[in-house]
Amino acid sequence: MKRNQKTKTIALFSMFLAIELLLVLTPLGYIRTPFLSITVMHIPVIAAGILMGPSYGAALGLVFGLTSVWNATMSPTITSFCFSPFVTIGGVSGNWTSLIIAIVPRVLLGWIAGTLFNAFNKKLNRPLSALVSGVLATLCHTIMVLGLIALLWGPQYAQAIGKSPDTLLMYLALVVLTNGIFEMIAAGIVSMALAKAIKPSMVSNQGSTNS
Repeated sequence: MKRNQKTKTIALFSMFLAIELLLVLTPLGYIRTPFLSITVMHIPVIAAGILMGPSYGAALGLVFGLTSVWNATMSPTITSFCFSPFVTIGGVSGNWTSLIIAIVPRVLLGWIAGTLFNAFNKKLNRPLSALVSGVLATLCHTIMVLGLIALLWGPQYAQAIGKSPDTLLMYLALVVLTNGIFEMIAAGIVSMALAKAIKPSMVSNQGSTNS
């Protein structure tokens, strides 16, 4: 039984991994805007965290982070120095802090999604727990990424997008209310649908499994 459960878990994680790689290799993963990309790459990470547990979510989040570095390096925009130490844009070169922005929030995204789901699922039903966890995890991820950009690359980022450093925080807050809302809604809906479709017995997440 344990071996069968492990096989199911590996198969499900492999599916999420394949989806993540498919997204980054096609235009589906990143919807380009002038200064930032709207992404759906966070959705498989959140789903893995919710359905399989925080550690699996964090593992897939690491993949998300590494593909973010790859995407910023291979298809740079005017702000890609925030996500890759291997590019120079407008005389500004990325460095090791770019890896922090690209990777750390993505690893934490999967862990947060799984942890929130396990907590909410003790009080709420499974689909609603997944919906709330997906929305909140996405919000945390957006705030972490934009907050680190402001903290580590604030002046350079403001210059790149043609904004005053004094108005940067207001601009980033607007991004949360526009791009971030779309990403939160998408993550919540998909997470809820998967929580309905994939039964607890199919995965090894040891969190509470209210139906």
